[in-house]
Amino acid sequence: MPVDLPRIIALKRHVDDRGWFSETFHQQRLHDMGIMCRFVQDNQSYSQRPGTLRGLHFQLPPAAQAKLVSVLRGRILDVAVDLRCGSPTYGNHVAIELSAETGHQLYVPEGFAHGYLTLDSDVVVMYKVSDYYAPSLDRGIRWNDPDMAIPWPFKAADIITSEKDQRLPFLKELSSPFTYDGHPLAPLMDPGLR
Repeated sequence: MPVDLPRIIALKRHVDDRGWFSETFHQQRLHDMGIMCRFVQDNQSYSQRPGTLRGLHFQLPPAAQAKLVSVLRGRILDVAVDLRCGSPTYGNHVAIELSAETGHQLYVPEGFAHGYLTLDSDVVVMYKVSDYYAPSLDRGIRWNDPDMAIPWPFKAADIITSEKDQRLPFLKELSSPFTYDGHPLAPLMDPGLR
């Protein structure tokens, strides 16, 4: 059975004197990596200023979402938080800088909250999701929860969030519907080291 944990997807770029070409999505290649979900919707966001934080979001079952995150312009710090009940890494997170320059992607499976912080101006993020947006099942946890202690690279006073994200509950207030599959959260591996 495949292990469904956050992981970095390194895309191959074919470079020549014109620039480069890359296949940004290939379902069979993901299946070969053990990522079995089917993506049904693409989302795109634009953030004007550095320090814009979106998250930490997830959807409840039966519309829980896995995500495949890409940066089309600029750089972000992308974060996934383990929300699987019974996991020894419950509430722990992994983070990676994603950029248009490297083209790396982050796969975030169901059972993880997801969010990102822009590191540049005029950032464009695109991500695929494995289920449709369901407003009644949309949830999140507070980005600055001291129990998670995510080391965001901006002072809290300089981070720009939505009113909705400012009101999200803390992790200890969450009754998570996600179950632990026996695989604790692991550090993200640089694709060049595999």
